[in-house]
Amino acid sequence: MHHVIVLELVNLFCSGILAGSLFLIHYGVRKPLGTLEDRPQIQLRQSLIYRLRVLIPAVFVPTVLSGVAAAILDWSGPGSIFRSVGALSALVCFLTTLAGTAPINAAVLTWQPDAPPKDWRLQVSRWGRLDAARTWLALGSLALMVAAMAFKPV
Repeated sequence: MHHVIVLELVNLFCSGILAGSLFLIHYGVRKPLGTLEDRPQIQLRQSLIYRLRVLIPAVFVPTVLSGVAAAILDWSGPGSIFRSVGALSALVCFLTTLAGTAPINAAVLTWQPDAPPKDWRLQVSRWGRLDAARTWLALGSLALMVAAMAFKPV
């Protein structure tokens, strides 16, 4: 059973990094980014996407896999309902990214900073709504995983 606890601790670590990263992107970067003029805003968005399109999945994948594995391996243990819902929340967060923000990010990389598409602000606005959803899903997942660990016997 020690391997399950190690897996849960790995998940907490990854969940914390993911939730913190998405929180920082949503509340620390998104608003100031939106205050820039069109050209520098698009250039900075593209630069951030190039940098984060490797980093975020590198955290997302172990977060989701360790969460789902822990939920399956300890499906009837103390706090299992919190762990299961937390794993589901992480999975929905991942799917929101995969089907929502990632396609928009891919489109942003094709934009010409001096001649963006006419609807670029609408796309950025949609990205912001999806980003808010995935940020709160990641934060909820982290909170649920912490709650699940609180039920573990000492």
